[in-house]
Amino acid sequence: MPKKKILIVGPAYPLRGGLATYNERLCRAFNSLGHDCEIVSFSLQYPSILFPGKTQYSSDPQPEDITIYSEINSINPLNWLRVGNKFAQKKYDLVIFRYWMSFMAPSFGTIARILQKSGARVIAITDNIVPHEKRFFDTVFTDYFLNSCQGFLSMSREVQSQAQALQPTKKVAYVAHPMYDMFGASQSREEAKISLGLSPEHNYLLFFGFIRKYKGLNLLLESFAKVDRAKYRLKLIIAGEFYEASAPYLDQINELGIADDVVLKTDFIPNNEVSAYFSAADMVVQTYTSATQSGVTQIAYFYDKPMLVTDVGGLAELVPAGKVGYVCQQDAVEIARDIENFYQEQKYAAFSAGVAQEKEKFTWEYLIEQLFSI
Repeated sequence: MPKKKILIVGPAYPLRGGLATYNERLCRAFNSLGHDCEIVSFSLQYPSILFPGKTQYSSDPQPEDITIYSEINSINPLNWLRVGNKFAQKKYDLVIFRYWMSFMAPSFGTIARILQKSGARVIAITDNIVPHEKRFFDTVFTDYFLNSCQGFLSMSREVQSQAQALQPTKKVAYVAHPMYDMFGASQSREEAKISLGLSPEHNYLLFFGFIRKYKGLNLLLESFAKVDRAKYRLKLIIAGEFYEASAPYLDQINELGIADDVVLKTDFIPNNEVSAYFSAADMVVQTYTSATQSGVTQIAYFYDKPMLVTDVGGLAELVPAGKVGYVCQQDAVEIARDIENFYQEQKYAAFSAGVAQEKEKFTWEYLIEQLFSI
């Protein structure tokens, strides 16, 4: 394929989190294939008053192998016009917006219209169309952004269907979330436990990522309390920053009497520590109450980790039940039963082998091929 000039619009360093990690990895994938890709990110992503975590910024070193411009102010319309006109002069062949919430729709939609007039093909990777946490402006803002794009790529069938319903004349491709392979090599479980200061004689489940209501940590805690933890020498690691009030979860842990078996690592987990958490775990658990796709699943794939997920959104699409783990209903008894089955039947080796086989489907090269087809 002839060399293309490509712009990704969305979060990137010094911003932190899964979206930034994804965008940077995608940029590297384009460049490794001989294209010229760069990223325009935010000078202001969220006003501090709207940001639920402790900080929006990464403590990792600045990447030196990709070009990132921090220029978009999400709440300043004059900035949107300036950014659009500035990057329109670069004459990109393809512009890819990373769309995940309606708050970004006015800025993205305005910039997209300007870039499209410059001759670029404008498409979007749509993490969410219907948001997990609804706001009064969602519909109007989302329509404004979707109307500015010429095609879409979704990473779950649910979001694909939503985009097709709202934009029936435009192509909406589906590609499963590619595997996250940038957090370092796997460690042995024993080495990882020691590096994290965990008791080597215990087994560990892992709940990983920002803690928000839709991720169902309360359901997981209820389920975990029903497991015979002493029999299986079992503890639960909760690794990720609270993006809402922590008190209800901490109260629940105490009321359930499971505090001694829950390991709270509730600061933001930097990239250089991700490997240790996944390597230490026997199984990654995602008891979400709603979902589209999940980067956590794709980190688990890289580290060959069995998974337990709830049957919501796109999670079950990525986790073949009985091959790489369990797909459960949102039922504490069922979840607890499957956790016990995992240890009782010693499923780790079989599920890990299934993960190693299944993950061959999740390549960045295939994602790029589909993006060019839109």
